[in-house]
Amino acid sequence: MRTFSSIKDLPVYNGGSGKELGKVIDLCFDENGTVNGLMIDPKGLLKKNMLIPLVKIASLGMDGVMLSNEPAEIKLNETEKKDRVLHRVHDRIIGKPLVTTEGEKLGLVEDVYFQEELGTIIGYEVSDGFFSDMAEGRKLYRSKNPLTIGESILIVDLD
Repeated sequence: MRTFSSIKDLPVYNGGSGKELGKVIDLCFDENGTVNGLMIDPKGLLKKNMLIPLVKIASLGMDGVMLSNEPAEIKLNETEKKDRVLHRVHDRIIGKPLVTTEGEKLGLVEDVYFQEELGTIIGYEVSDGFFSDMAEGRKLYRSKNPLTIGESILIVDLD
């Protein structure tokens, strides 16, 4: 089990050549909570962010991410773009309020836990504020069901 914050900013290496390709900037997932890959900021000027599919990742280490070979940027045709909505953890989840299906506010999401082997998001680290974090620590909520991502809040089913 890994957290998004533990892989953010890790260097990404081509396993065949040892070349550093860039740094991890985000985790991408679909509507079902399945992690599809990592978004990296490639080295070099004028290069666009790239999505590295989970299947191209040979290992997620403590000090870097090793790829099986140098990836090509994923290109989706128009039908696939409509069918395959990808969300980015940092843009869509981090910092938003987490609310249960019963209407109970749990706090603000600070991190996401995922199983790297299966590629599924399994939990959310939530903060009740600085002083609460210092006194009690952050809370971890696990869910078997994917989040409902709204404009203002995230809805989670904890059953």
